[in-house]
Amino acid sequence: MLKFKFLLWMMPKLLQRAINTHPACAKYVAGKSLEFQIQTADKVGRYFRITDGKVKSFAGLTETPKFTLTFRNADRGFKILSAKDGKEAFLSALHDEDLVISGDFVEVLWFQGFTEYLQSGK
Repeated sequence: MLKFKFLLWMMPKLLQRAINTHPACAKYVAGKSLEFQIQTADKVGRYFRITDGKVKSFAGLTETPKFTLTFRNADRGFKILSAKDGKEAFLSALHDEDLVISGDFVEVLWFQGFTEYLQSGK
């Protein structure tokens, strides 16, 4: 559980660094306003807000996220979110029901595009 919580706490810092160091990433998020959450099935998680090129996260859950990524448990969530082959891990998790996505799927796809900037070389 601790590794999962730490990863969620670090995520906005990593995403913000991507915005600050990659002009293409800054352009990608420019003008975007989004609130979403990442949690476990037992409702442990954080919610995230992207506005004006800034990424912030908050403890707990929000009542009105655009989308929610719900992992079966913290261990699976950590393994999937920290996988080197992110897209493949995501698809496999969906297939194995280790991950359930609810809400606006278009926003989920946008977010996945954003996280690609975390990979070196983009």
